[in-house]
Amino acid sequence: KPEFWSVDPYARIYPISFGYKMPMTMLGSQVAQVLESKNAKFPAGSHVVAYTGWRDVAVVDPDAIYDTYGKGHSALPKVAPAFKLPEGVSRSLLLGTLGMPGNTAYFGLLELCNPKKGETVVVSGAAGAVGTLVGQIAKLKGCRVVGIAGGEEKCQHLVNELGFDAAVDYKKGNVKTAVRRAAPKGVDCYFDNVGGDISNGVIMNMNMYGRIAVCGAITGYNDTKPVLYPALQPIMVAFQLKMEGFLVWRWMHQGRWDEGLEQMTKWVEEGKVKNRETVIEGFENLPTAFIKMLE
Repeated sequence: KPEFWSVDPYARIYPISFGYKMPMTMLGSQVAQVLESKNAKFPAGSHVVAYTGWRDVAVVDPDAIYDTYGKGHSALPKVAPAFKLPEGVSRSLLLGTLGMPGNTAYFGLLELCNPKKGETVVVSGAAGAVGTLVGQIAKLKGCRVVGIAGGEEKCQHLVNELGFDAAVDYKKGNVKTAVRRAAPKGVDCYFDNVGGDISNGVIMNMNMYGRIAVCGAITGYNDTKPVLYPALQPIMVAFQLKMEGFLVWRWMHQGRWDEGLEQMTKWVEEGKVKNRETVIEGFENLPTAFIKMLE
């Protein structure tokens, strides 16, 4: 029985991109308590992280494949025992900083962008679950961090509470110009959560040998028609850029999942990484929470 559900952008695009059969149970992760069990690995009273979707109770065979998992390289994980948390830490963080979003930020930034002390890191979708963590990790690595978000309140939060060096409000005009002002020495690493015109504006400010980690393209998830953007190949060749897309499950398949969670937990315990959660009460309000998250 779930204690917490999470709503994430991937649930909007996965059914379209990876051929889920309709109708289907809406995708989503949850932290749940085991009520009854015939499996010694999952004793009654223990907690699990499960991708059984929008259900208020689930009967699960840990070895089975369900419609909410998907198939192949993009398949969501099977039910697993919850990662052990320090005393006093809310289990809700298993769906955020100490879960999939945390590992997305940790591995995506450090493995693909490989930021170095003194470099400039830009992250789009910076006020989201992944973006806020990317910026904080980059600061821990000694980088100048610029976040891109929508609205003055979000931008102020990034700078005043999370320690970003600058924030760009994409709703206020030309992103390319704003990023140039916020990153006068150019951009060395770009963690891309949104795609579209925002990302084009950032990439036009990249330095030689810049690295780009493509985590998502949320600006296009609701498009009903193909959208054309300027070709990236000329600037990628001219500035010898490296761009790589990724799914965080890569590091689960490599057996490194707990590596990321352990480091994120250490930073949280030390007060080096801050958490901000938006909590909406009631299973019946999952659609409202999902739509609000995508706005």
